[in-house]
Amino acid sequence: MERRKVKKADPNKITDAGIFCKLTAAQHKTKQEILSTPVEPIDLENINGVDDLVAAFRGASIQARRIGECAEVWEKMAADPERPTIILGLAGPLVAAGLRKVIRDLIAHNLIDAIVSTGAIMYQDYYQAKGYLHYVGSPDAEDTRLRDLYIDRIYDTYVDEAKFWETDCGIGKFADTLKPGNYSSRMFLEALAGTVSDEQSILVTARKHGIPIFAPAINDSSIGIGLTEHYHRCLKEGRKGVTIDSIQDNYELTQVVVKSKCTSAVYIAGGVPKNFINDSVVMSYIFDRDTGGHRYAIQLTTDVPHWGGLSGSTLSEATSWGKVSKKATHQMAFVEPSVSLPLIAGYLIKKESGKNRSRIVFNWTPPALNGISFK
Repeated sequence: MERRKVKKADPNKITDAGIFCKLTAAQHKTKQEILSTPVEPIDLENINGVDDLVAAFRGASIQARRIGECAEVWEKMAADPERPTIILGLAGPLVAAGLRKVIRDLIAHNLIDAIVSTGAIMYQDYYQAKGYLHYVGSPDAEDTRLRDLYIDRIYDTYVDEAKFWETDCGIGKFADTLKPGNYSSRMFLEALAGTVSDEQSILVTARKHGIPIFAPAINDSSIGIGLTEHYHRCLKEGRKGVTIDSIQDNYELTQVVVKSKCTSAVYIAGGVPKNFINDSVVMSYIFDRDTGGHRYAIQLTTDVPHWGGLSGSTLSEATSWGKVSKKATHQMAFVEPSVSLPLIAGYLIKKESGKNRSRIVFNWTPPALNGISFK
């Protein structure tokens, strides 16, 4: 069968004066406004550093643009003359991924004021501060063989279980040296940080600068294992020991929010730290205060909103709860944090975004936060 010949359209005739002539003048104007900003190609020949690259991302699209915009929001947090208290939430295998110094440098460069973390991240930081390491592995490893060798696998990273157990027990023995009683995770982690001197440590750097670290789910980590070993020995020996008071964590962090002029939130992944930071805003009512929610917020995550879980929920959704201000500047980048966080942190550090911020000072008489000042 002979194929029908189709006459080619003349592209010169497909104009707003042609088949699109039904657009009104107002629609033409609206269309021109919508199509007024072209995507800017990333020009690697004119990029000299990570700050240039992330700045160039803002003119690109998809998640590159979101990374660029997240960096811009964080930069605005740091430059805000009302000096928001920046609270950093940390979840996921960040130390195993090699981000330990990235997080430490954010503290050292005055880009965060308080941290809420999983217990595992702080444990792995402490583990490395003790001189132990994470090792390059493979996600395709034979795990039964690793079990026989007492090697633990975190995706493509290995750790020595014998050294983990030694560190767990060491934490339990450290708890023996503390005055028996209830401690918030902040109090315990600050004390634990005093037992190591590694300048590349998150715990050590935070202690040096007076930055509080909360780990509200600390029991769900190897620190919790060490404290459980301590608890078991205390019971056997008929003496009192150290207990982590998670409600004191709530009380302390809520005071950080209440006594701040305003707050900002940076969520790396999601989980308990994200919810804990958000709930501290909700709990402000116990001090007869409506903070209005975080003034700025960003999140770097691989979780997605449509499953309904908190880790992937949008920052707009958080506005409905009053956790993020209705007027907040916020953005999310759906990029795995081992890639996205170094890019954004590198941009901020290269731009010296924290240079002109005053250092925050917390005055604690646990469980009370007596006040916040600056130096």
